[in-house]
Amino acid sequence: MAETAGIENNFTRLTGREARTQSIATRFTITEEQALLRRAEASGRNLREWAREVLLREANAATVDSGIELLLTEIVGLQLFLAHVLSPIACGKAITTDEYENLLSQVRASKHSVAHEAMAKHARPEKEV
Repeated sequence: MAETAGIENNFTRLTGREARTQSIATRFTITEEQALLRRAEASGRNLREWAREVLLREANAATVDSGIELLLTEIVGLQLFLAHVLSPIACGKAITTDEYENLLSQVRASKHSVAHEAMAKHARPEKEV
């Protein structure tokens, strides 16, 4: 029993980080593996550490992306609102309270889809002819 305690003490983390207990396995073609090895070498890391960093960065990027998506949605909402409010005003027309309320409802209903369309268009830019 005393020997086991001594062995366990040798495995404690000196850096204070949580022990890594989970692993993920996947298979690659030889060409894919060579490309991954080149990227890992270029970063000065071995393949496993480099792959771990890439996976964690991507996992954390999802959180950042959702924050950016929320911000973009609100910016698109403001753009829609201003375009629809300023247009009649620029033409010398007044808008009624009901028109204003309807506009706000329309913007709330459409800002998400318009923002998604803008992000999709940015992700897949149209080919120049």
